[in-house]
Amino acid sequence: MNTVGGVGQGHGQGHGKVILLGEHSVVYGRPAIALGIPRGCSARAEFGSVDSLAVEPWGVRVEAERPEADSERELLRRAFATLCERYSAADSARQPLEVQARMEIPGGAGLGGSAALGVAILRAIDARLDRSSAPDELLEAALAWERVFHGNPSGVDSAMAARGGLALYRRGEPLVTIHMRRALQLVVANSGEHGSTKLMVESVARQHARDTPKTEQIFDAIAALVANAKSALETGDHPRLGQLMDMNQTVLNTLMLSTSTLEAMCKVARGAGALGAKLTGGGGGGCMIALARDGASAQPIARALSEAGHEAFVVEVSP
Repeated sequence: MNTVGGVGQGHGQGHGKVILLGEHSVVYGRPAIALGIPRGCSARAEFGSVDSLAVEPWGVRVEAERPEADSERELLRRAFATLCERYSAADSARQPLEVQARMEIPGGAGLGGSAALGVAILRAIDARLDRSSAPDELLEAALAWERVFHGNPSGVDSAMAARGGLALYRRGEPLVTIHMRRALQLVVANSGEHGSTKLMVESVARQHARDTPKTEQIFDAIAALVANAKSALETGDHPRLGQLMDMNQTVLNTLMLSTSTLEAMCKVARGAGALGAKLTGGGGGGCMIALARDGASAQPIARALSEAGHEAFVVEVSP
């Protein structure tokens, strides 16, 4: 959503996301189930002296035309410059834009933080410039932003940051809305380990190059889990959905995408009553998700993960 608010300000919002099932195989044409979550990123844009972006609570500010010595700050600057160039191409005489963004989810945690940030910025700038990007145009720009960070992203993060909701995603195809029969209760917990989606995607690509038939079989297995999970969501069979999530976690572990911390967190969640648990996103760190039987069951799971030293929160998604 993008709105104009305040004096001379444009406001925008981007959703965070979790992948219920199907990460990595989605890069190779298989489907994934993605869920947009209420937490994400908010941004506001106003005219200023130079194109700049400040992100809180990171305490980071970059200018589009001023290279950064720090590699992570430079990635952020390059991504922002990519968006600024888009607007300059449409209007070479536009005024410089100062953007302030606030992250509501951790970065590098598999929750689509960078995509949420990009979409929020785009919507805020659109609102300030009193323009309205078509959905395809917004997604194209958001994906260009994501490529700076992740090299060869599937596009699911950008799509869900813009759209929200629950959907089946297949690369290069429109999102297909999934209609749940029952409300979904998830516990999201951060491992505290930084997971690089780009590095994990590259790792899977190397495995695929070394043994294409084997990895293609793994991707087909994940696709079958996704198809069954879609059916479980539509019929409200959450115990079955939990089993499928556990099976997806096992397969992801064979691709060397999990960590000992993530495995321990999944064990804690299941021990506290979760129907299923798995990593979400790129892996190699980041977050895990656990499926609770209902709202009352979600709190003990979140508490157990918190007591184990991991920031955790509950996400409820209504049908």
